[in-house]
Amino acid sequence: MSYGDGMSARERVRSEERRAEIVRAALEVIAERGYRGTSLAAVAERVGLTQQGLLHHFPTKDALLVAVLRERDQWDAVPESRWRVDLLAQLVEYNAMRPGIIQTFSALLGESVTEEHPARAYFTERYTRVRASMATALRAEYGERLPSGLTPERAAPLLVAVMDGLQYQWLLDPESVDMPAAFRDFLEVLGDGEG
Repeated sequence: MSYGDGMSARERVRSEERRAEIVRAALEVIAERGYRGTSLAAVAERVGLTQQGLLHHFPTKDALLVAVLRERDQWDAVPESRWRVDLLAQLVEYNAMRPGIIQTFSALLGESVTEEHPARAYFTERYTRVRASMATALRAEYGERLPSGLTPERAAPLLVAVMDGLQYQWLLDPESVDMPAAFRDFLEVLGDGEG
């Protein structure tokens, strides 16, 4: 069977597998060199393609970056309405088992604060969505006010900041920072010792 673009089902599957391989390679290269230090040629070499061959799958470096970020988000995918405070602790534990992915995400996040970075819009939109999800999770756990008196909307940015800040500290000194334990401690503080 052939599709409108002339590709058979088998060719389409091979193309998707190749795209996934390129995204994984890009994740590795970005983790090693940062986004700005990553070239399409380096990613192409890692998967045994020419740069032109890679451009067949991803026409620009920015398109590849967006694919990398979306792939990373799929690994953490939980329907927005289903986040719960107890699941957040499990996510932090899961993240502690994949330092390369966390390093790549953190490096891209840090780079994205510059005005012209291609991931700036992605991270801005992502944080808007994540803060809203965290507010929903906090409301489900505590109602309209946390034990501290904060609303879920006011506490959500703090929750996200602790998660990201712990990741940076853990990446820099994993022997000294027990990220999952520190996050569980924060949840205790957030719940005023009631959790």
